[in-house]
Amino acid sequence: MQLGFNENVMHKEVRYHVQTEDGGRKNPVITTLLFKEGIIISSKRTSYADIIKSDKLDIVVKEIMRDQHGTMLKNLKNGVFDKKEEKIEPQQLKTAEKLAPEGLNRGAVEKKGGPLVEEKSLDDIILEYLSLSEKE
Repeated sequence: MQLGFNENVMHKEVRYHVQTEDGGRKNPVITTLLFKEGIIISSKRTSYADIIKSDKLDIVVKEIMRDQHGTMLKNLKNGVFDKKEEKIEPQQLKTAEKLAPEGLNRGAVEKKGGPLVEEKSLDDIILEYLSLSEKE
């Protein structure tokens, strides 16, 4: 099992974290995760089960890890994960609730030009679920 890579990177004034790890011989998969504010926004998994018996396994796994980690960093810097994020203003939210109250329960509101996703914390999602459960 190879030691992993962990790296914090600033991109467009936002801190991202890239983590690459090896699952080892019992789980021969290399996983790279890209986090933004603690949320996984991209992942890449590569199995090396087909070369598990190689006499140069450690060298090959280390190289795959390095390449996969580097590719994730390169994609981040090249803007592959950039999204134009829109914010719902309070007045827009009130109007949207009247138009699509069910959509708000799932965190999405239809707006001219396509869906607008509202980010919610895990606490907010749990509280919403519990309040809906009490009503039923």
